[in-house]
Amino acid sequence: MSAILDVDEHLQLLSSFLWLEMVWDNPFIRWNPEECEGITKISVATKNLWLPDIFIVEFMNVDKTPKGLTAYVSNEGRIRYKKPMKVTSICNLDIFYFPFDQQNCTLTFSSFLYTVENMLLGMEKEVWEIADTSRDIVQTHGEWELLGINKATPKMSVGTSLYDQIMFYVAIRRRPRLYIINLLVPSGFLVAIDALSFYLPAESGNRAPFKITLLLGYNVFLLMMNELLPTNGTPLISVYFALCLSLMVVSLLETIFITYLLHLATSQPPPMPQWLHSLILYCTSPTKCCPTALQKRNKAMGLPPAHLPGVKEPVELVGNMPGPRETELNGCPGSTKAQQEDETQKQHLVDLWVQFSHMMDTLLFRLYLLFMTTSVVTVIVLWNT
Repeated sequence: MSAILDVDEHLQLLSSFLWLEMVWDNPFIRWNPEECEGITKISVATKNLWLPDIFIVEFMNVDKTPKGLTAYVSNEGRIRYKKPMKVTSICNLDIFYFPFDQQNCTLTFSSFLYTVENMLLGMEKEVWEIADTSRDIVQTHGEWELLGINKATPKMSVGTSLYDQIMFYVAIRRRPRLYIINLLVPSGFLVAIDALSFYLPAESGNRAPFKITLLLGYNVFLLMMNELLPTNGTPLISVYFALCLSLMVVSLLETIFITYLLHLATSQPPPMPQWLHSLILYCTSPTKCCPTALQKRNKAMGLPPAHLPGVKEPVELVGNMPGPRETELNGCPGSTKAQQEDETQKQHLVDLWVQFSHMMDTLLFRLYLLFMTTSVVTVIVLWNT
């Protein structure tokens, strides 16, 4: 095998260039060199010789062997015939591990007319010699490289006839550098930028537009690079791209959720449940879960209990806020004090909801990183296997 011309994943075809060398003995073509001026080898046109009808079982095209070839005949009747062949053969391609895939194609040589009773096939050279020679003379340095060649000698049974054949297993491997540079690296950069965009302040309102722009850019990238992907089957790289796209969509949904929470907290904060308030206190400062010690410390500082976030729940504070009628009925000093307490309690409730929003943002970001890391490691492990 001197060249690997093309591998068509859609049609499942391997195009290669072969040098086929056949040797056989013809007892009817012999002479004595002493009677022929010492001539031991002559060249004869193939049209004047009997040629074995050897064909390739997987061959899927018309034989375009050049006409007018010659063969060498020795004085002992041994004929050596070499011919170049451009072979388009069918190959069962498995593209799941694209672009890190290895393919194992077969080239089966057999006779079309002669059974094992009339023709037997053998090897003049060892298969490792053929493999080493093929690797040395391969002239193409494109997408595929030749790994090795092995052989088997099964018999082919057609009805009651048995045919001898030699089956070569040609192992080839794709060079993935083109796809790593054009597909995997840009996709990895876009996903990394999407993960880093979580560090943009959620209150600024710039995170969601940035993620939308990034998502649109990733879709344009997939459309542009679609020609490099196999058109049949579902390779692992397609699952990887779908996973990256899903991560970016989930990231955008998380940003929308956090933006909604912040908007709700700053515009119309609802009463906070007691369990949620306790959870926030526990997550931010576990010492606040001990209100007795906190009350003693604040009492020594002269602070009123109503201003302590750990003493009364926001639900109780909001529920005991004076209404407009009560404010009108009270005197001016009391009304001013009630308004101040109302504003303080409302601001405290807003701070709690904002703090909860930041906690949710941090939690979802960590879950996002965990899922992204697990998915990427899984894909890499599958590629390595």
